[in-house]
Amino acid sequence: MINRVEPSSNGVDPAHQAPASSATAADSADVAGAVDRLHEYYQDLRRQLSGVIVGQEDVSEQLLIGLLCRGHCILQGMPGLAKTMLVSTVASLLDMTFRRIQFTPDLMPGDITGTEILEEDHTTGKRVFKFVQGPLFGNVILADEINRTPPKTQSALLEAMQERQLTVCGKTYRLPDPFFVLATQNPVETEGTYPLPEAQLDRFLLKIHVRYPSRADEREIARRQTTDYSFGTRPVLDADQLREMQQLVRSVVVADHVYDAALDLVRGTRPDEGLLPDDLQGMVQWGAGPRATIALILAAKARALLHRRCHATTADLSAMAQPVLRHRIILTFNAEAAGIDADSVLEKVVAATPSLQKSTSTANAALHR
Repeated sequence: MINRVEPSSNGVDPAHQAPASSATAADSADVAGAVDRLHEYYQDLRRQLSGVIVGQEDVSEQLLIGLLCRGHCILQGMPGLAKTMLVSTVASLLDMTFRRIQFTPDLMPGDITGTEILEEDHTTGKRVFKFVQGPLFGNVILADEINRTPPKTQSALLEAMQERQLTVCGKTYRLPDPFFVLATQNPVETEGTYPLPEAQLDRFLLKIHVRYPSRADEREIARRQTTDYSFGTRPVLDADQLREMQQLVRSVVVADHVYDAALDLVRGTRPDEGLLPDDLQGMVQWGAGPRATIALILAAKARALLHRRCHATTADLSAMAQPVLRHRIILTFNAEAAGIDADSVLEKVVAATPSLQKSTSTANAALHR
């Protein structure tokens, strides 16, 4: 008896087709290997950072998530919490161009973007305009105390952060790739600060809160700073390796229920949706926009990779909810008068999102089986 081989729909003999399962297995092995390499880089980065920065594990992780997502980050905390040192240390671990800008009240937009100067050609005697690049022409930009400068200079960063280019005197100049703005700011309640416009805050992927260290960490900080302790960092990643890792973020699998949970969470911050808990009615003036949904999913993907997973979960959404959303919601005067901040609002919104809580509970139950 002869078994008949039916031709495939594309006209190719199935006997000569490559097995689909083998190709899928090879692709899966490549992705798994890339995830393992990324995790090794991440562990090396954490070891290098711990040699300089004591504690602040969550802050370091969120900062690295921002780098993986090609996003900009803003670090907020009281003076003396090593915000500038953290950013400069991260820059020293990346084999890329680093620029630091100290924002002051008298800083002008041209001081950071660059400007054209009149230069004389000694061979011909003619005068020509020459563009002199500002400090924004680098890979990693430390915008130190960004809210110490007026909004006119703050807004000069908008085009650079969104389009990764600058337009000066009618000419457009491309910025290096990768390009990150890692900004530090003091709390807006402190003296001499200018709150950042909402449009610029929305360009930051994450707003990271840097809090006071624990007693044990503060003791170690004091010991290191009052002895001859020193630690020499070395570059861990170059530009090509970082771009490869950024591409890997886009390959992380996100299930439909995770997308739905992200939408429910972001839309739940908008008062006109009618989804806010009863005790938050009248507390939120404006909720997060669609850019927040994109940022939340990307941040969840990057966090999954750092935790050596090829798929994002609702637990990743919950972990990244505050850094992604805390600067994208605007509270009312009633909330500020009652001492309610964005983090407490988001905690209640996360707890009141049924799809997020149900999916998280189901995943936890599956892990404990």
